Amino acid sequence: MTVIIDPQNAGISGNMILGALIDLGANEKELNHIVSHLTSHFGGADFKIEKFNSYGIETTYVDLKEWSTSKNKVISYRELINKIDNLEKDDLIKNEMIETSKNIFKRIAISESNVHGKSLDTIHFHEVGAIDGIIDVFGSVFLYYRLGFNDEKVIGLPLALGGGTINSSHGRIPIPAPATIDILKGLECFGGPVKEELTTPTGSAIYAELCNEFQPFQPIMNVKNIGYGSGSKDLGFPNILRIIEGYSNIDFENVDVIETNVDHLNGELLGYLFEKFIGIGASDVSITPTIMKKNRPGHIIKVISSPEKTDNILLAIYEETGTLGIRVKQTHRGLVKRKIVSINVDIGKYLNTSDICTVRFKLAMMGDKIISQRREYEDIKKLAQNHGLTLIEAEKIVENEFREYLNKGTPFNS
Repeated sequence: MTVIIDPQNAGISGNMILGALIDLGANEKELNHIVSHLTSHFGGADFKIEKFNSYGIETTYVDLKEWSTSKNKVISYRELINKIDNLEKDDLIKNEMIETSKNIFKRIAISESNVHGKSLDTIHFHEVGAIDGIIDVFGSVFLYYRLGFNDEKVIGLPLALGGGTINSSHGRIPIPAPATIDILKGLECFGGPVKEELTTPTGSAIYAELCNEFQPFQPIMNVKNIGYGSGSKDLGFPNILRIIEGYSNIDFENVDVIETNVDHLNGELLGYLFEKFIGIGASDVSITPTIMKKNRPGHIIKVISSPEKTDNILLAIYEETGTLGIRVKQTHRGLVKRKIVSINVDIGKYLNTSDICTVRFKLAMMGDKIISQRREYEDIKKLAQNHGLTLIEAEKIVENEFREYLNKGTPFNS
């Protein structure tokens, strides 16, 4: 299953995440139980779940309001973590939920530390330390686990941040808040479309922790369920966070596409580079003839790499080619499921021999459907050489055996 967290329209906040997860079918009674458990340790709050139509879109709105006795409570990061570690045991709250929640608070604390130039030991939470922020984090993590999303691929789409300024405990600050933009370093986000705070520090930290992949667009998938959580502000358009649950027969992975143009390398060196890049971990290499400036013939060297191997490949390109510039594009590619199966080919059906040969096939599958199959060339070559056949004759025999194998409905042994 694939889960999409979509904050493109109106950003993300803790109560919007809660609303969207409840809208997807999370158990409200269990969330009420968790809220009661937390308020007994951190202070009281009113908690209400209701349906709300946000400019034509039916959503779930979670309203969390602190009691006045706990308003504007300040708590240090270390004190918060200590209180979390000493929470009374509850059958519904698992250890992994607690650890994930602590990771979210740590993300916020690290960003606050970066912004204020202080150590984690001296960081104090204001807005986040209040009971509503604590419920936002624990509640979102709890529902995320109860829906089973911790075992699925969770993809985050780019975040709408809003704009302008806002008053905080530190005075007037820009939107997005300094802690928010620090939490989102390395992730795709954009300003606007209104002068309001759309993405909060709590919302961005939950998003960054729960997503295990980030993409600019929703991938190909069969949508099963959609949940909408709404925010409290009237923006003049749907103030919603959307979470989509679905299935895909195509897996996606993040890759970097690395390119450079050269016009000074000979054929021997180009061939060497091909082997070199594959040897240091490139997923694919292609070299394409082209015409460069001053009508000089040249080549485009293109390498596809997993992000963690990009730096080594860049270094190798610079060292081996002497090029002065390399283009790197972050993207993703779709991958169908691949399987290698072996079938036994009875050569005696075609030649005067009792030999049985094993031939491997590479299958590309979408679900249970085979969309392509290719025989292993080395196996075909060996069959042809050992039995005095042409390569074309050997291929015809193997293809015929494979069709019979499929028609029998024999399960594949990979």
